[in-house]
Amino acid sequence: MTDAWEIDPAYELYVGRWSRLVAAQFLQWLPAGPGGAWCDVGCGTGALAHTVLRTAEPARVVGVEPSERFAAAARAATDDPRFEVRPGTAESIPAEDGEFDRMVSALVLNFVPHPIEGLAEMRRVTRAGGTVAGYVWDYADGMQMIRVFWDAARALDEAAANLDEGVRFPLCRPQPLRDLLDAAGLTGVEVDPLDVPTVFTDFDDFWRPFLGGQGPAPGYCMSLSAERRAELRGLLDARVRRDETGRIALTARAWAFRGTVSR
Repeated sequence: MTDAWEIDPAYELYVGRWSRLVAAQFLQWLPAGPGGAWCDVGCGTGALAHTVLRTAEPARVVGVEPSERFAAAARAATDDPRFEVRPGTAESIPAEDGEFDRMVSALVLNFVPHPIEGLAEMRRVTRAGGTVAGYVWDYADGMQMIRVFWDAARALDEAAANLDEGVRFPLCRPQPLRDLLDAAGLTGVEVDPLDVPTVFTDFDDFWRPFLGGQGPAPGYCMSLSAERRAELRGLLDARVRRDETGRIALTARAWAFRGTVSR
C-alpha cells in the first residue's frame, strides 16, 4: 500500500485544516523579516504558503509540488501575484543555486525517500545565511487523532503495526531531527514543539476524515473490508473521549525545525 496524496478536499478534511493552524504558530516561531524570496517545498494545497503570503510580507513565494491536483488547488486558493507553483520534489527543486532566503516545508520531510538528499537540495537553493525550516507531525505521541487511530487499528490487526507512522517515521522526534539537520550541514539547529487544538463536533466528524483515502491512516482504513472497517469504527467510537456536549477535543503536536545555511 502506498501513501496517496491526490484528492485535495479529502486532504483538507484530514490534516490540511490542522496544518493551517500549525502554520500560523510556525511563522511566529521562525525569525523572518519582511521581504525576501520564500520557497515552500511540497506545498500541497497551500496551507503554509498561503499563510506566508498573509502574514510574513514576502517579496514572493514559490511552491514546489509534484501533485498537479494539489498544485492546482494551491493556485486556485489565492490570486496573489507574488505566488507561483512549480512542479518538483524536495530532492529535485526547480530553482537556481541560492535563489531563496527562506526554504520551508510543512509535513513533508518524513515522506522524502532520502531526507538527507532532500535537505541538501533545499540547502542548495537557499542563499548563504538563509534559513531551512519546517515541521512534521509528532506521530509517536502528540498528533492525537492519528495516534488513537493506529492504537485501535493495531489492537485489531497485528499487521497495522508496520503501517503506523509512529513506527514508520522515527525521524519525527526531536533528536533525530537535530541529528539530520546537523548532518545536512545546517548550523544553529533548533527543534521545538508546536501544539494546536483539533476539536471535532462529534464522532462522525472525527471518523469522516479517515474515509478519504489520503495519507497512511485513511489509506489503510479504506483498504479494509466493510466488515473490518466497521469493527475499527466501533472500537474507536468506544475509545475516544467526549466532553459533556459530545465534542472530541484533542491536540495535534508538530515538531518545528530550523537551521541556517552556511557556505
